Amino acid sequence: MAIQYGEIKETQEQPKFPVRTLLRVPHQDLAEGLIVARNAFGRNTFRGNIAEMNKSYCYPNSREVINFREPTTSESISAAAFDFKNLAKPEIFDPSWLQTGYIVRTFDGVYTTKITDEAELRKLRDKAKKVDGIWILDNKKIEGVQDFGFAPYESFETGVQDCDSFAEGGLARVLEHTFGKVADNLRTIASPKSYSRGVDVWGFDSVNEPLLRVADLNSGRGVDDRRLNVYGDDWDDYNYGGYAFGVLKASTEGAKPAQKN
Repeated sequence: MAIQYGEIKETQEQPKFPVRTLLRVPHQDLAEGLIVARNAFGRNTFRGNIAEMNKSYCYPNSREVINFREPTTSESISAAAFDFKNLAKPEIFDPSWLQTGYIVRTFDGVYTTKITDEAELRKLRDKAKKVDGIWILDNKKIEGVQDFGFAPYESFETGVQDCDSFAEGGLARVLEHTFGKVADNLRTIASPKSYSRGVDVWGFDSVNEPLLRVADLNSGRGVDDRRLNVYGDDWDDYNYGGYAFGVLKASTEGAKPAQKN
């Protein structure tokens, strides 16, 4: 083999898998916050985005292998609310929509869960705490059950409404999984500074049998481009144009989460 003369350059080992920058955001009472993929997965169906989350990725510098899991609605909302006007709004809400996570619509209200068995839903609701018209189950109460809640239809308004009416309603509070009287992150997202025409809540109709759906958030289109849409009838395998935040499955030494701009 002939010798190649010239400059000898330092080479950097190429990552085995695609590199994913991370973002650490405040979330509930987690001391270290929540770590998600800086760039949401998409555009695809929610099921397709989840499949991408489950693949292998690498940290930018350490090249450690990582992967992600699907978010709960509360986790997605925390990720979106962080520096909303500079990150999620222009990158996701304006051109497309955010698939926040699974919900189950029933005859009498909306659950934040993937469980569709009515007996199991009632059993979990019985173990939850009723707070200002909604039911919230503490995440520490039942192992493996995360961000479970229930909002009766009478606890929230549908249709066009102002930011505070939405953020104080049962749907917003259960999506955000808060024991408080206001869904603070959703109030940040729905602020009149971003959406001067308020909020439009739709697709949360009563059904005879439990129906698994995905709750979406996006900026309105056309004459409603200054209105936040909150939609409760997305199929996880139908609409191909959405984004979803992947949650890091486990923190790995060497992570360098992206910082707020």
